[in-house]
Amino acid sequence: MNSRFSAFEDKLYNKFGPVGGAVLAFIFEVVQIVLISSAIIIPVRYFLIQPFYVKGASMEPNFYDHEYLIIDELSYRFRTPERGEIVVFRYPRDPSQYFIKRVVALPGETIEITSGEVVIYNTEHPNGLKLNEEYLTETTNGKERVTLGPDEYYVLGDNRDSSLDSRSFEALPIDNIIGRVWVRGLPLSRIGTFELPEYNL
Repeated sequence: MNSRFSAFEDKLYNKFGPVGGAVLAFIFEVVQIVLISSAIIIPVRYFLIQPFYVKGASMEPNFYDHEYLIIDELSYRFRTPERGEIVVFRYPRDPSQYFIKRVVALPGETIEITSGEVVIYNTEHPNGLKLNEEYLTETTNGKERVTLGPDEYYVLGDNRDSSLDSRSFEALPIDNIIGRVWVRGLPLSRIGTFELPEYNL
């Protein structure tokens, strides 16, 4: 302990006696630890990472109900979301709700869903290319064609039959995105980080 705290403790001991001084010195140290910890934890919690619990079956079999995830809120301050990343975002129709989905189409692209397939149109593939999604266990229901704006993303759940996603609420504005899924913390049997899937684009 440094001299300033020792002198402070001496004053406590002299004023309140050995027992009272020791109790107050202990309380003072606890307060210090709480303040220092708060100064470290609060910025990390609110500006860098935050926990997220999966609710529902929309991302099965890759994410299950009640799994505990750590969300990286920092990366998107320096770059934009990439295709295949799992993102947590505010539901456009009710910003008090948070959803988790996968980014499938990027700003400026056109996405077409037809005959159970997802087709992407962009500068590299002006005639369209079927998106190879190896993480899926089923086809994609629906029929639509959407061209995304400069700050819009098209997100879909991995469990396409049980997902409220861009097929319903349309394109997702980038301002609604909180961050990307970084780590699965629970259950322990499924703990791990996530890598981008390899696409055929």
